[in-house]
Amino acid sequence: MYLLHLYLGQLGLIFDIVDGEYIVILDVTGVRKYIILLSALLILLVGCQGQSNEKNRKVEVYVLAAASLNNAMKQVEKEFEDAHPEIEVITSFASSGTLQRQIEQGAPADVFISASELEFDRLHQKDLINPDHTKTILSNELAFVTNKALNTNIQKPDNLTNGEINRISIGAPESVPAGKYAKETLEKLKLWKQVENKIVYAKDVQQVLSYIETGNVDAGFVYRSDAKTSSKVKIQSIIASDLHSPIMYPAGVLKNTQHPEEAKQFYEYLNHKQTMETFIDFGFKPID
Repeated sequence: MYLLHLYLGQLGLIFDIVDGEYIVILDVTGVRKYIILLSALLILLVGCQGQSNEKNRKVEVYVLAAASLNNAMKQVEKEFEDAHPEIEVITSFASSGTLQRQIEQGAPADVFISASELEFDRLHQKDLINPDHTKTILSNELAFVTNKALNTNIQKPDNLTNGEINRISIGAPESVPAGKYAKETLEKLKLWKQVENKIVYAKDVQQVLSYIETGNVDAGFVYRSDAKTSSKVKIQSIIASDLHSPIMYPAGVLKNTQHPEEAKQFYEYLNHKQTMETFIDFGFKPID
């Protein structure tokens, strides 16, 4: 028996020659058509998938917010994203001074919420805030607090000169607004020089609260909204507002935002009635 495989490319056929007879064993024309069709379908599916991914991709709005807003903002984020599923809010928390420097250095930011008008105004003066979308939205109170387990009679800042008090925490005044308000209070009460050597500085108000909760310090100054969220601290007194600068929370859209429409939506949402009710629940006071 004589066997020879032969492929006629132009005809799309594969033959066997057996004892001088041509026998077609495969017609590749159909196979080729099938491969071409399959490839076209795959290209179409990949293209549709790409368009679907592009369509479903959420717009990311970066919010830089004062550390004292941490708990409240997490709730506000959730409520906003539920109402705007096409937008994802990504929030970074730190002291207002730290956030100010980050924005000046070009950190991604669409909306800024400060715990002090000073840091906000500095950015405004450098033309980094959109003047058409800024507003002071909240106020707060400064609280003098201790750990609930502390067994000593401390009811007001005047007691800080007692020998029983060894460590007092405040935020670093140069970058933490709550620390600045605390220092102003102690200076106005003429206590600063007497207690300065007892001061333990913290990077933000949340760290001050942590120091008090863990007993690393005997007392400290935080916002009323922060103290309200902790079951481990006791508010000994609320500091009179005339002892320090007004505690205000301005908010605004950054001029260099990559998503102006979405940033504006979130900024406007901060002023909604439902949002204000959330802030009230966390101890803040709305600004009418």
